[in-house]
Amino acid sequence: MENKVRYFNNQNLEARSIKREFSPDGDVSKTPWKDASWVEFDTSYDPSVIHPEALTSVAVLWSNHYIYFAFRSTYSELNVFSDGNPDQQYWELWNRDVVEVFINPFPHRMKVYWEFEVAPNNLWIDLAIDLDKEPFHDASWNSGFEHSTRISKEPRIWDCEMRIPVASFGVNEITAGQEWRVNLYRCDGPGDDSVRRFLAWSPTFDENFHVPAGFGRLSFID
Repeated sequence: MENKVRYFNNQNLEARSIKREFSPDGDVSKTPWKDASWVEFDTSYDPSVIHPEALTSVAVLWSNHYIYFAFRSTYSELNVFSDGNPDQQYWELWNRDVVEVFINPFPHRMKVYWEFEVAPNNLWIDLAIDLDKEPFHDASWNSGFEHSTRISKEPRIWDCEMRIPVASFGVNEITAGQEWRVNLYRCDGPGDDSVRRFLAWSPTFDENFHVPAGFGRLSFID
């Protein structure tokens, strides 16, 4: 039952409001992001495992009709698919370097949420998730989100911006005081899964990122 939904993490990320919309261009140093609340993480899904070489910073902004995410990711060596078309989503993008947003605007429905991934070369995928279905991911869903990336070789950092229309979730508008559930992830590095790095802002204690009970809080403030 909905009243028995229990989240085991309470990490909080503040999303600050903006008065003027902007389109992503991969520049996370521009004015809107300077006033945002940034958080850093270098922890695996198990918080006792740390990957300082993959330190990741994230911030969130919002308007009534869009939610914006900025990632700044340090890296040692990029690992991307080179055969993709940025105009089309790329299946199994998570098998290379990506930043990921899992977002749930309806916390009472823990098993229903949405997934967004962007790679350093701006390849992308978005998925509607319902863990009570088989398969649980719907790749035919299309949010219409916008995204852009920039890569710096010195220092080794890649940046990403996303702008997601909240209407794609069935949300009429965001207002201050709302609280959603969210988790932020990163897959990093070459090799197979035994040597790649899998980071989580809010720990899931499970190598499977699809643990919605571990999502943290996303608080919308003015």
